[in-house]
Amino acid sequence: MTIKEYSQDELAAQPIGAWSGEAYRRVVGALREQLAVESLTQPHWWTLNHVAGDPGSWSRATLIERLTKYDDLGIDFNGVFDDLVARGWLTEDSGTMTLTDAGESGRVRARERNLRVHRQMHEGIDTADFVTTINVLRRMVANLGGNGDLPD
Repeated sequence: MTIKEYSQDELAAQPIGAWSGEAYRRVVGALREQLAVESLTQPHWWTLNHVAGDPGSWSRATLIERLTKYDDLGIDFNGVFDDLVARGWLTEDSGTMTLTDAGESGRVRARERNLRVHRQMHEGIDTADFVTTINVLRRMVANLGGNGDLPD
């Protein structure tokens, strides 16, 4: 896909909030659309990845504490956990969550769908340009009092 070229002055005058907001809506919308194919939401995806990434370490309370910072929709995380348990993707033993084989299979399928979105998003963008963009956004976040470090 080609996009129209503009002068540096025209681009420098653009409102970053409008463009970063539009990028957010497009990226998150595409990811949510792909997750929905598996009947998953982003909080389902976050849960599956955290439990898979550090098996035997997550209780409901520790996972809710960890995931709440990503939540912008007022998610009922206990409902998400209950859903994953009900579909047989997650078990809880002595308060610790573990992914089942079915849960890992679902996580891998969802990961492949998300990777397709990431590949589409990166089309026509050099890695160096992408890295520069991330660093510029990190600096803007830090300049406005946020945490510009990469998430854990």
